[in-house]
Amino acid sequence: MKRIAPIVTGTTPPPLALDCELTTEWLVAFLRAEFKRRGFRKAVVGMSGGVDSAVTGFLSARALGAENTIAVRMPYRTSNPQSLEHARLVTESLGMVERTIDISAAVDGYLENEADADASRRGNVMARMRMIVLFDLSAKYHALPVGTGNKTERLFGYFTWHADDSPPINPLGDLFKTQVWELARFLGVPDAIVNKPASADLIHGQTDEGDFGISYAKADAILNWLLTGYTPQEIVAHGFAAADVEIVRKRLGSTHWKRKLPTVAMLSPTAIGESYMRPVDY
Repeated sequence: MKRIAPIVTGTTPPPLALDCELTTEWLVAFLRAEFKRRGFRKAVVGMSGGVDSAVTGFLSARALGAENTIAVRMPYRTSNPQSLEHARLVTESLGMVERTIDISAAVDGYLENEADADASRRGNVMARMRMIVLFDLSAKYHALPVGTGNKTERLFGYFTWHADDSPPINPLGDLFKTQVWELARFLGVPDAIVNKPASADLIHGQTDEGDFGISYAKADAILNWLLTGYTPQEIVAHGFAAADVEIVRKRLGSTHWKRKLPTVAMLSPTAIGESYMRPVDY
């Protein structure tokens, strides 16, 4: 890994602890400003029953009003019933508008012609189908889709490309997973959601940390060091296990492409997103 100068001076990176009140105020202001700038008054949020979508729902309801926040539950036939129950805990506690759309028929309609699809492919089809639903409901209600992906997932590439990270605005994208949990407790997200193991709920028994081979707490701490400019060797010297640092380094380094727009072959001085950079694209 190329050595870069640490962003901060001293022996450790910035703390992960949040000022939750200030963070909430900033994120609510961010949402209000982005909705006003884009000409929307309503939000549509995919409500999975997990902590990320719950926090996004709580923030959206504060920013726009619960009556202007459409929470969409999108179960597949193999989804954990608890996910639906936990999603409803959020919608009922806030008084949000709720829609439930079963994606089973749509997903199976495609997969019946792909009998050899493994669990990963099936999960990606489900995730992309959910984005089809959200963007279609966006057109129906003139409501802007709000993303729910956190910083850890995005850095690990732990999302379906052109699915989970597709919504045009995302209030959680610069919050590590452990920070999302901290903010959730401050906002009053139900304990049943905050305290359960994080899971994409695409495969029975699947958990995020099981897929990673490392806990979010360890991963976030190591990511914090790496992003601040410290090398893996320096991080190990500060007491982290070399194997854990390598898990994080490998995931971070191998998923950069998922955090970029499509790579365009440049043929002119005005290639969009490459050299043609303007404050407002047109």
